[in-house]
Amino acid sequence: MSVALAPGVFTIPLWADLLAVGIGSLQGALFAAGFRDRRLDLLGVAIIGIATGFGGGLLRDLLLNRVPLALESNWYLPVATGAALLGMLLERVFHRLGGFLTALDALTIGLFAAIGSTAALAAGLPEVPAVFVGVIAAVGGSILRDLLLNVPIALMHVGSLYAVAALVGTIVLVVLRAVGAPILVAAIVCVAVTFAVRLLAVLLHWSLPEQQSLRRVRWIRRRGDTAP
Repeated sequence: MSVALAPGVFTIPLWADLLAVGIGSLQGALFAAGFRDRRLDLLGVAIIGIATGFGGGLLRDLLLNRVPLALESNWYLPVATGAALLGMLLERVFHRLGGFLTALDALTIGLFAAIGSTAALAAGLPEVPAVFVGVIAAVGGSILRDLLLNVPIALMHVGSLYAVAALVGTIVLVVLRAVGAPILVAAIVCVAVTFAVRLLAVLLHWSLPEQQSLRRVRWIRRRGDTAP
């Protein structure tokens, strides 16, 4: 079974979209369950997990002006709910595995980036808008998760590189498609590149220049220009 996107083009297998939703929901539930200072009940953790899994796909489908795929199949909600419950039940086990949550987060970003940009290309969008849709789909779940938890949105803070990782991966995907690579190969490479960039950013402490640092540099330069 597959999700048709445009006649005569390519389709996204249903299992691939469900995999992205399931991993996103698992990651969201694990993230929410790790807040020891919040009095979240089981329903609250489950809702955050489901929202994390659905967020990227919902934004993707809204941008493509179509009915969300999550509402066109009976499989999405059970998969998201089951993954969120699994995350709650095994939260202590998963958190003992060093870096597991970061790796799961990176995989989620990669999957939604690949599916989002692929869906955009299949809908007939040019390459640049397809990259944009892929990036929005990749970060949508984490934004919704942080909003529900009332915490600073990770995407907008120094050192996250969520969007940058997704941007690099989706650019690789559209370039590979432009040179004739099979869509499956392009999507797999997109996931791998996004995953690698995100993990390397965490391990090597990569970050974009901080806005305050840029302001400080300009101030120092101005002082140098006015110095006697």
